[in-house]
Amino acid sequence: MGSCGKDHQLSIMGGHDAGSQHQFTGIAKYFNSYTITGRRNCVLATYASLVAIALFFKLKPKKQAAVTEK
Repeated sequence: MGSCGKDHQLSIMGGHDAGSQHQFTGIAKYFNSYTITGRRNCVLATYASLVAIALFFKLKPKKQAAVTEK
């Protein structure tokens, strides 16, 4: 590679830097698209939301049919 430099090596490797240059604060520190951990947390939050919605509708009390007496 000789005198190519680091920038050229990264472009040859094809990947991104996985968030090594980013300094996140607040909630972005845990939920972001730059780091593997941030992506994982987004996926887990999405799955947890879907499960919570499914459980809500499954466990919600059913409406009773109106009983009419004659």
